[in-house]
Amino acid sequence: MKIAIVGPGAIGLLLTAHLSKTKEEIWLLDKDKERALRIGKNGISVTGLGGDWKASVKATANTADIAQADLVIICVKSYHTKDAVNQAKSLLGENSKVLTLQNGIGNIEIISEAVGSEKTIGGITNLGATLLGEGRVKFAGKGETVLGRADGKLPVEMRAIREIFNKCGLETRLTQDIKGLLWSKLIINAGINALGAVTRLKNGSLLDYEGTRKILRGAVTEATRVAKRKRIKLIYDDPLAKAEAVCEATSGNVCSMLADVLMKKRTEIDFINGVVVRLGQELNIPVPYNAMLVDLVKTIEASYAVAAG
Repeated sequence: MKIAIVGPGAIGLLLTAHLSKTKEEIWLLDKDKERALRIGKNGISVTGLGGDWKASVKATANTADIAQADLVIICVKSYHTKDAVNQAKSLLGENSKVLTLQNGIGNIEIISEAVGSEKTIGGITNLGATLLGEGRVKFAGKGETVLGRADGKLPVEMRAIREIFNKCGLETRLTQDIKGLLWSKLIINAGINALGAVTRLKNGSLLDYEGTRKILRGAVTEATRVAKRKRIKLIYDDPLAKAEAVCEATSGNVCSMLADVLMKKRTEIDFINGVVVRLGQELNIPVPYNAMLVDLVKTIEASYAVAAG
């Protein structure tokens, strides 16, 4: 199987490095030609779990170098999904599939609109990955990766993808309810990510203060109400308890949205808390905590150039 991973961020690099251990033909597709050349020359350096090691990889910014791929994995930020899929369209053949392993809600819909729902696979990954620099990634935590289609079907191609992931040490399973999993993860992220970005606190510290604990609970409760009104079947009986458990289990982690803010990058707020706000308004469900977090994160983004410090 020929696999193209789109995006040299933390998850993209970690996946590319691990998949390079298999007998499959693996490519990293970047939008930056010079960076792709350097990564192709120097490889991907992995540290953390499993020790320090380096993967030799094929990297390019030119889809013609890859020709046609059996599987394209989208690992860019959600606001770049449309551009990434359009860049990768020329790689797709009649039986090619596109897999999203991104945060938030809306990526499956964007990809399906571009290439068709029959080619689109949704996914979540609980792998811990931290970008250390160009072509350098820290494997910060093991976690399950789950794949599924919006229509619940599990075609043979998905079983082949699962086996390839498992062979290189990435624990992977299939589900007939990817929507429930995506929403379950979104609810946890709605409570943690924006709050971490605003306060600049690591995950565990969000539970140490009465104010942040109150906001976390409010954001999670609102998101849960929206999901239940949408008749989404969540995988957690108590999403609030799960969100607090995640904070404790990842107490030393800098969440991805805080990492973006520290690097003065655009965040994925529109695809996480922003989804809760939009649907809350449509369903006439009050979502003041999520609305406040969206406003604060967007203010932080807009004021990078003038903010103190």
